[in-house]
Amino acid sequence: MSLKKNILASYVSQIYVTLVGILILPLYLRYMGAEAYGLVGFFTMLQAWFNLLDLGLTPTVARETARFRGGATDAYSYRRLLRALQLIFFATAIAGGGAMFLGAGLISNQWLQVKNLPLAQVQVALELMAPGVALRWMSGLYRGCISGSERLVWLGGFNAFVATLRFVGVLPVLIWVGHSPAVFFSYQLLVALIELVGLASKAYSVFPTLPRGTSLGWSLALLFAPVKPILKFSLTIAFTSSVWVLVTQTDKLALSKLLPLADYGYFTLAVLAASGVLMISGPVSGALMPRMARLQAENDEEGLIALYRKATQMVAAIAIPASLTLALFAEQVLWVWTGDARAATHAAPILSLYALGNGFLAISAFPYYLQFAKGDLKLHLIGNLLFILLLIPSLLWATWEFGATGAGYAWVAANVAYFFIWVPFVHRRFVKGLHHRWLIFDLGGTLVFGCAAAALLGKFSNWPANRSEVALLLLAGGLILLGSCVVGSRFVLSSKKFGLRP
Repeated sequence: MSLKKNILASYVSQIYVTLVGILILPLYLRYMGAEAYGLVGFFTMLQAWFNLLDLGLTPTVARETARFRGGATDAYSYRRLLRALQLIFFATAIAGGGAMFLGAGLISNQWLQVKNLPLAQVQVALELMAPGVALRWMSGLYRGCISGSERLVWLGGFNAFVATLRFVGVLPVLIWVGHSPAVFFSYQLLVALIELVGLASKAYSVFPTLPRGTSLGWSLALLFAPVKPILKFSLTIAFTSSVWVLVTQTDKLALSKLLPLADYGYFTLAVLAASGVLMISGPVSGALMPRMARLQAENDEEGLIALYRKATQMVAAIAIPASLTLALFAEQVLWVWTGDARAATHAAPILSLYALGNGFLAISAFPYYLQFAKGDLKLHLIGNLLFILLLIPSLLWATWEFGATGAGYAWVAANVAYFFIWVPFVHRRFVKGLHHRWLIFDLGGTLVFGCAAAALLGKFSNWPANRSEVALLLLAGGLILLGSCVVGSRFVLSSKKFGLRP
């Protein structure tokens, strides 16, 4: 499979999914209201917390699929592993979804700060969320098989199709059927079922066939024996995934209790806008990790590092200007996006902080890709353990004392510390001499030129009153930052002044 085509397909799909969500969200606010939209944010958070039950199996199946394609395992062992994982996923979805369904009444009455919506409607919405979250989580297993097989062109198209159903298809339902939370989440449950069926069908089509008469066996010991060899690796990923959920969702969980549901909707709005920075790096990681795992299986160390550095340069040249644009012009971005001046005023400080933190996070994720490909996550495990021990108490304190803005400051500080303290340590452990070249040649010019352009643009304060004109100015500012970052990257990569080879 062509890596360029896979990355391009992932990017096109991700851009489409992102744009659809961005363009449709103001209509959600109009038809549903800020308080009901707060339930949408709560639904998104529940999906993230549900991933704690994954035990690292979703990324592991993507890696094992890539290793199978690289010749590291045979078809029989791979099929046995897939069958065991399917049984585990099904049982976990039933247990987890059932627990969420039974807890809907408690959450609606004692956790959420509901002011205007009838509590009965909120409880029904939560009961509908439970199977929807479980179905979407199960889809991850089949998505891992497809991405590990590097069928990302098909996956990108299917993701775009599902996003169209999820974001656009619900609008006629809200307009002509009703705009209550129960109607919205009933429709989302149907879309989750369609997504699961589509992904499972495609995954089965790429599963390797076994010789006629070959039996996988049905004894209990034989069923789960294939999981044992990957258990250590998957549990390590499970811990890091748990850390990721705790780091990225603890503030959202705390604020869902502390904030009125309408204000929580505005917070969700800001975090969603800031997540655009991470969406830029997401398609690259989806295409990069299977290819890096394959190069490692083929013992191509030189190709592995070259791919790692090129991907860093590409993501940095896009993620850094996106982060700076959202941080500098947060209020203008939100106003152009929603047309709601109150929402823009409330959410702008949160967007600025989360956008900066996400910019550092998008780059700091690269050492994880390297460790993932090499199958050694020990340092990632230790680093994240230290990270969580420092971050969670400060995050809870900042959220309790200063609300959503405090959570934003904690998020920025944590990601800056991780980038400057832990990333160099990981690089020295796996590839000696890489970090300084990576920092100077792959990131240095992008950061310096981008920040210089941002400092100049930050002095501009004469914004027009027309939304269309503001949108054009934002586009121009974003392009200036993008161009500066690209020029900076090329300038340093072609420079010999540092005395180091790129």
